[in-house]
Amino acid sequence: MTHVADVAYEVDESPALHVVPSPGGVDLAAAERAVRDLLVALGRDPSTEHLRDTPRRVALAYEELLTPQPFVATTFPNDEGYDGLVLERDIPFSSLCEHHMLPFVGVAHVGYLPADRIVGLSKLARLVEHLARGLQVQERLTVQIGDWLSEHLAPKGVGVVLEAEHMCMSLRGARAAGARTVTSSLHGLLRDDARSRGEFLALARSTS
Repeated sequence: MTHVADVAYEVDESPALHVVPSPGGVDLAAAERAVRDLLVALGRDPSTEHLRDTPRRVALAYEELLTPQPFVATTFPNDEGYDGLVLERDIPFSSLCEHHMLPFVGVAHVGYLPADRIVGLSKLARLVEHLARGLQVQERLTVQIGDWLSEHLAPKGVGVVLEAEHMCMSLRGARAAGARTVTSSLHGLLRDDARSRGEFLALARSTS
């Protein structure tokens, strides 16, 4: 993986960037009632020993899956003038398809060409995790990651590639188990400059 030398991370001369969590929350009591009603509608008896605690467990599981955790995306001055590609590859993520409320799971490849500032490498993974929490579609998630980095970091270019398997397609409907959906969002030089775009896409596809 191409990355910035560690020395660039020792000094922070400006305020950190904050990601604000999504508004709203999960009403656990209402969610439990809804799951109980759903079990009845599906012909299951929620009063049995095996299903008695299922509504609570399901409500808590969805609360976790739908609640993004706030974090501080710390940036640092690019004192060394690093102008090469920074790429964090194979960032694992999971999200919920808003059409069927079934998971889609995969990896994100997130890169940028630095300008005046760089961002802590772990924050790229945290940004993906933050935006993946909620009811999503893969296309929107891909765009949101790229837009956030372009707006808050102001780099020379941003590239995002997501690869994911969708349970709504693997377990039902087409039943195409193992099929992966690939989406991309490119900004700045990683969109407009063929050489930079080719470098990013080649490294994102690399399995070495």
